Amino acid sequence: MGSGNDGATNLGSGNIGNTNLGSGNVGNVNLGSGNRGFGNLGNGNFGSGNLGSGNTGSTNFGGGNLGSFNLGSGNIGSSNIGFGNNGDNNLGLGNNGNNNIGFGLTGDNLVGIGALNSGIGNLGFGNSGNNNIGFFNSGNNNVGFFNSGNNNFGFGNAGDINTGFGNAGDTNTGFGNAGFFNMGIGNAGNEDMGVGNGGSFNVGVGNAGNQSVGFGNAGTLNVGFANAGSINTGFANSGSINTGGFDSGDRNTGFGSSVDQSVSSSGFGNTGMNSSGFFNTGNVSAGYGNNGDVQSGINNTNSGGFNVGFYNSGAGTVGIANSGLQTTGIANSGTLNTGVANTGDHSSGGFNQGSDQSGFFGQP
Repeated sequence: MGSGNDGATNLGSGNIGNTNLGSGNVGNVNLGSGNRGFGNLGNGNFGSGNLGSGNTGSTNFGGGNLGSFNLGSGNIGSSNIGFGNNGDNNLGLGNNGNNNIGFGLTGDNLVGIGALNSGIGNLGFGNSGNNNIGFFNSGNNNVGFFNSGNNNFGFGNAGDINTGFGNAGDTNTGFGNAGFFNMGIGNAGNEDMGVGNGGSFNVGVGNAGNQSVGFGNAGTLNVGFANAGSINTGFANSGSINTGGFDSGDRNTGFGSSVDQSVSSSGFGNTGMNSSGFFNTGNVSAGYGNNGDVQSGINNTNSGGFNVGFYNSGAGTVGIANSGLQTTGIANSGTLNTGVANTGDHSSGGFNQGSDQSGFFGQP
């Protein structure tokens, strides 16, 4: 239910995978947007089984953790409970080391409260790194709270050079980004600008593919929304190199074309190749409802082709409802006739039943 998904039982747009609820997920059973992995609840997670946003790793409960099995935010490492810990198995805030219980501790297996700041050049409380301004920063050169990475500005960033909060990747601006060089919210890919992009180099919302501009694109190099194929301009194209909408074939221009074209076709609902018009099942046809090839007009059904007009079932015919061959006029069933309702051959006029007649109502 949604658009531009590549997979099954997705509710949302631009997902690659199965059973996702949200947009721009790459993986399966994610609840949220911009996740890359399995079983995440939240946005912008890179990994599996995370509850929260912007985590890189698995089975985290919280935001902006870089590692696995963390309960809290901004932790670098595994199995930490708290905020801004740099290491493993810490319980508390701003600890730099392993197996610590407390605040601002630097080292291993410590219990208690460290100095106000255990690093160098810090301004604030509970900083265990260097040159931090704020509270419980365990990295270096951070401004804010619970940053365990370096050169961050904000809250709970586990990566480096981030601006915002809950970023587990590097050089992000925004919220809950698990990838790199993103600007926005909940991006699990890299160099995205927008919200909930699971792929990379996207501009927009919920793109699971790469290098797309728009919304809910599961393919690559798309401009528009809900394109599951690649290199499309428009919307809801599952084929590739299409311009328009609902094209399931390739290289179509228009809407609802289902075949692959050797050159671009234009129109609507053409199943033949290289046709221009509407609902043509033949090839190289222009008009409406032509079943034969190389037709121009409406509802020409012959298999021989080269008709111009309406409802011609013969070949090489110009006019209306001719069933004969190479006939010009209306309702001729013979061959090489010119006129109206001639059933013989080589006749000119109307209603001739014989052949080689000129006039009207000629008999055999």
